[in-house]
Amino acid sequence: QVQLVESGGGLAQPGGSLRLSCTASGITSSNYAMSWARRAPGKGLEWVSGIYSEGSDRYYAESVEGRFTISRDNARHTVYLQMNELKPDDTAVYYCLLRHGRVEAGVGSYDYWGQGTQVTVSS
Repeated sequence: QVQLVESGGGLAQPGGSLRLSCTASGITSSNYAMSWARRAPGKGLEWVSGIYSEGSDRYYAESVEGRFTISRDNARHTVYLQMNELKPDDTAVYYCLLRHGRVEAGVGSYDYWGQGTQVTVSS
């Protein structure tokens, strides 16, 4: 059974940075996509960013393009989300997602979810 464990959330000031990590265990395939999604207070789920297990393509939502960077360490089955220039609107619970196959922006297509990590951006 695939399990995802996130870490790295916390409190940051506007303009600050945080880095989230997500480590997957129980993966038996070499072809999978990992993404980050978030749920802000009172809002629905928003897909944020994704990366495939092979190649160099990275995908971002328009709301975070240019500020967030996703990367991976295949040997550790770990994906990272470097979040810079944080804004109060980035406050949310961030979830790590995994699906077999390519990156999809539809969060409903992901089979596995982490427990979520809180990110709060406030002065």
